Amino acid sequence: MTFLRALLVLAAVAHLGSVAWALQGAGDFGGELARLVALPWAVVSLVDLYVGFVAFAVVIWLTERSWLARLGLALPLFVVGFAWGALWLAWRLPEIARRLVQAR
Repeated sequence: MTFLRALLVLAAVAHLGSVAWALQGAGDFGGELARLVALPWAVVSLVDLYVGFVAFAVVIWLTERSWLARLGLALPLFVVGFAWGALWLAWRLPEIARRLVQAR
C-alpha cells in the first residue's frame, strides 16, 4: 500500500513538473489549442481526458461524505487534472481499499 501511495505521489509530481516545463516555454496557448482541436485524434484525446475526469469525479463524489468535501475535491480535477486525482487517491487509498475488502 505504501509503495502504491508513493507511486501516485511521484506521478502527480511528475505531471506537475511537466506542466511547469510547458509553462516555461508557453507561447500562445489559445493558438496552440486551436491547432490542437483542428486534429481529429486530438479532439478524441481531449474527450477521453474529460470523460476520465468525470469518471474520477464520480469516485470522489461517492467516497467523500460531505457536500463541501465532494465539491472541493472533485472540481479541481477539471482544472489541475489527474495530478490532483493522483494526490487524492494516494490520500484516500487505505480507506478505499478497506471499503472494497468489506464489500466482498
